[in-house]
Amino acid sequence: MAYVICEPCIDVKDKACLPTCPCDCIIEGDRQMYIDPEVCIDCAACFEACPTQAIFLDAEVPEHWRLFIELNGRMTGKTG
Repeated sequence: MAYVICEPCIDVKDKACLPTCPCDCIIEGDRQMYIDPEVCIDCAACFEACPTQAIFLDAEVPEHWRLFIELNGRMTGKTG
């Protein structure tokens, strides 16, 4: 499992999640931040730090944002 950054991050990119991540798995995209699912260690530090509540455990992503699971992997180069 991994954490996923969803729609509330788009055009916000607060970046409060960056310094909390112990494995540097969060990258900045053009419009939002993304989590590399192969590097994420499921520590929940980013989840707790996110002021926009944009981060979810992949199994708990709301149905209307499920496409962000694939998008996070694609944007970090980890599809599959």
